[in-house]
Amino acid sequence: MEWLTIGQMAKLNGVSQQTLRFYDKMGLLSPVYRGEDNRYRYYNIRQSAVLDIIQYMKSLGISLKDIKHQLDSQDLDYIEKALRQKQRQIDEEIRDLKFQRRAIERTVESFERYRSAPPDGSILMEYIGKRQMYRIDAGINFYDHDLETYEEMLRQLRERLMADRLPQIYFCNAGTILRRDRLLKGDFYSTEVFVFVDQEFVPETHMETVPAGNYLCIYCDNFYKEKEYVQRLMGYINNQGYQVCGDYLCEAIAEIPMVERQQRGMFLRLQVPVKFHEKRL
Repeated sequence: MEWLTIGQMAKLNGVSQQTLRFYDKMGLLSPVYRGEDNRYRYYNIRQSAVLDIIQYMKSLGISLKDIKHQLDSQDLDYIEKALRQKQRQIDEEIRDLKFQRRAIERTVESFERYRSAPPDGSILMEYIGKRQMYRIDAGINFYDHDLETYEEMLRQLRERLMADRLPQIYFCNAGTILRRDRLLKGDFYSTEVFVFVDQEFVPETHMETVPAGNYLCIYCDNFYKEKEYVQRLMGYINNQGYQVCGDYLCEAIAEIPMVERQQRGMFLRLQVPVKFHEKRL
């Protein structure tokens, strides 16, 4: 088999004849001989080594243009630079895929929480584990305004996320904070909005820890019911003799598009961290 037809060369190396014709056209791999009469392409089996190199470098993600440059110039520095650039590109793609997967997980978790949540107005005592929060102060007391102002605060949150180069997967299920001292005085003043984040993807400098503990929660299906429901929570706390031990959080556990009303549909978990009175022996 000193000479191989294009069909034999293709079959021997597991490529198509079209591929070999294309490589010939690019000057990557040309036949060693062409028939004088029929112009048929003939190859030598030793050219399989060049074909192996081309296929291998293609599998590394190197472009045919860069492969040709390497074969023509034998410049190892050039191909090493191309490989390092491809490595950085792959790292970025892996990072983006991780973000996308986490975004899907968070959305599925949001749907599951919504389906399993108790009815609107239900009060429950729940133990909630430690969480990580990304928070901004928007400088606006949203309790003095309506849903439009809340959306403006969320625009600020989104801009800050982008400025801090954090994954946009976290721009969902936002919440607000009412500090403990104002909560105890019944002073509805809050300028802070937050989202819960993952330690894996967010630097510690951008996170605050929400401690684990018992939270008295009430579930709410309407943005405009919040004040009333907070007052119900505080009345329950006082009747039970619980002690408020931290800041009140209003967390959107699910966001449902309200296309016909052109607004954000939220199912909220209003939560106050509490302590029980110490038991006396």
